[in-house]
Order: sequence, then C-alpha cells, then structure tokens
Amino acid sequence: MADVTNLIKQKQIKKIILIGAIIVAVFLVFSSFIVFVPAGQKGVLMNFGAVSERTLEEGINFKIPIVQSVQLINTRVQKFESTGNNSSSRDLQTIESNIAINYRVKADQVANLYKNIGLEYESTIISPALSEVVKSVTALYTAEELITKRPEVSEQMKEQLQTKLANKYIMVDSFNIINFQFSEAFNKAIEEKQIAEQEALKAKYELEKVGIEKEQAILKAEGEAQALKLRKQELNDQIIMLEFINKWDGKMPTYYGGEGLIFSLTGNN
Repeated sequence: MADVTNLIKQKQIKKIILIGAIIVAVFLVFSSFIVFVPAGQKGVLMNFGAVSERTLEEGINFKIPIVQSVQLINTRVQKFESTGNNSSSRDLQTIESNIAINYRVKADQVANLYKNIGLEYESTIISPALSEVVKSVTALYTAEELITKRPEVSEQMKEQLQTKLANKYIMVDSFNIINFQFSEAFNKAIEEKQIAEQEALKAKYELEKVGIEKEQAILKAEGEAQALKLRKQELNDQIIMLEFINKWDGKMPTYYGGEGLIFSLTGNN
C-alpha cells in the first residue's frame, strides 16, 4: 500500500513539474514577441541586424522573435562635461577650460543615429566638436575679454556647436562655461592690474577730496571777507554820523546826506 501511495505522489510531482515547464515555455515564447520601451527612450527596430525605418514608441510593442531585434536609445536631456580643453586666446595666452552642455538626441532621428554613428556618440561626435568650438571661439578674444565677455563667449560657442551637431542628429539645449583657467603669469598680471586700478581710484578720490576741501576753504574765506566788508561799511556809516554830530554848528540844514545816507534834521520834505 505504501508503494502505491509513493507511486501516486511521484506521478503528481512529475505532472506538476511538467505543467510548470509548459507554463515557463509558453511565457518565454510569448515574451519573445514583446518589447517594452521605457519612458524617455525609443526603440530602433532591426530585421536580421539591419536597421529599419520603423521605430518603437514608449510602452509595449511587438516583434518577430529571431527575425527582429530592438536597440533602445535615450531621448531625454543628457549632460556631457568636458574638462581640460586646452586652447589659446587672441593674445596667445594659454587657457584650460571646463565646459558642460545639456543635449538630447532628436527623437525622430534615432534610427539614423544608431545606423550612422552608433551608441558612442559622445566620444565620437560631441567631444571632438566641442573641443574644436572652444579653440575656434577663444582665438577670437583676448584673455581679459574671455573673462569680461563670458556670456557672449558662451553664447557664441553654443551657436557654433549647434551648427556642427545639427546634421549629427543631436540638439544642444544649454551651454555652460564652468571655468577658465589661465597661466600663473597671467593671473599675477591681472592681480597687479587690479591693485593698480584700486590705487588709482584711491588717488583720484584723495585728489577730489583735496579739491572739495579747497573749494570749501575758499567759500568760507569769501564769506568771512564779505561779512567783514559789511561790518566795516556799517562802522563807517556810524563814524560819519558821529563826526557830523560832533561838528554841527547849531544851524539847521534841511537835509544832510553823504554816501547813500540821508539825514533829516527838520523833518520837512
């Protein structure tokens, strides 16, 4: 009886294993017909390895197993940073620049990108183009202008890079100059120039201050002189009046005047 029970159990186990194997096989076969394209990507459909014009959108898509395969391409905005770009300015100063760009693959050109360039487009297309643009633009400006006109330089680099990558199925969204590094000698020269400018401004301020103080002193002296003159005039008028009184002989003139002073002794008009 025990042998019969064991035999039944073994048959049941084999049956379960067989059913499980069938389910796995069916799932594998079914999944081979399905392709899931994640958000922010597109699928390049290939027939026996040859790139077709058809691309797959986000979500669930179907393909023919063995015959067709799919390569996923990222169409989101991506960041590429390039460091240690060596170039020269118009005044032959050596410059090392760090650049960061945001770019994206043209969604309607993913098939051509994969077919003509491949997946290593950052190293084969973007990096060389960026290096060439940096050298081309920095050669148009002096080292000092690269600092003072940085937004203009950045915009010009972006425009040139966009032009170079336009037919390479890549769009440039933003361009950022992270840093310009100059030689130690140039940095020292800039520092000395800034110090000289500060000293010149200070000297100019001191000179203007002296001029203002001088003008104030002149105005003060003129005011004091004017006040003294008025006081002197007032004293002269008083002295004249005193002398007249002292020298009056008792006769009553109708009017007496002198240097703007009219003095009536009779009160008659």
